[in-house]
Amino acid sequence: MNTRLKYFGQAPRSMRAMLVVLGLVGFSVLNVTEASAQMFGSNRDRNRNNVDARNRPSFGVKAGINKSNVWDEQGQDFQADAKIGFVGGAFLSFPITTYLGFQPEILLSQKGFQGSGTILTIPYSFSRTTTYLDVPLLIQIKPLEMFTVVFGPQYAYLLSERNTYSFGGNNTVLQEQFDNDNIRKNTLGFVIGADFNADHVVISGRAGWDFMNNHGDGTSSTPRYKNQWLQLTLGFKL
Repeated sequence: MNTRLKYFGQAPRSMRAMLVVLGLVGFSVLNVTEASAQMFGSNRDRNRNNVDARNRPSFGVKAGINKSNVWDEQGQDFQADAKIGFVGGAFLSFPITTYLGFQPEILLSQKGFQGSGTILTIPYSFSRTTTYLDVPLLIQIKPLEMFTVVFGPQYAYLLSERNTYSFGGNNTVLQEQFDNDNIRKNTLGFVIGADFNADHVVISGRAGWDFMNNHGDGTSSTPRYKNQWLQLTLGFKL
């Protein structure tokens, strides 16, 4: 009887000891698990931060200026000087490999020129501002994380045109003549340039040329020309 009482009297102490041991083991496991999670989490963050920026796709916006002029100009002793305009829009960057990528852009781009010449020995001058929707499709060559060379074709759609004229006392007639001309709205060209990358900031320089002149079907009586431009923009990757 006493033995049975002694046995049952010791049982609760054994269970308490076991619970204490299990509690200590569980607490140790939780601590190890939390430490492991923190270690692996920090490793993931470190690995994410160490990923080469050239291997990450990106989206951004940019804005700046165009210094535009014309080339291959013909007609009425036509001469032109450069003109400054606004450019701004968005870009996407898709890595193909570490050193090769694809970057399409969509830009609102002001081009134009300041021209002078003669019509029937009468001197005239005018300023033209053309606003285009430019879509360059650029190949990226990425020798360094901070430096990218880009080049590729560009499609441009003429959105609007603003002209200012000086032609003796016949300004209105000349303006109607120019405004009603058959001007080409869809143009193909070529762009080459470079991007300088500093974290989320991108400084871009471009040079571009149209392959097609401004005449829609050859019947335009305005001076014939093709656009060319230099471009400088400041961008931000979102």
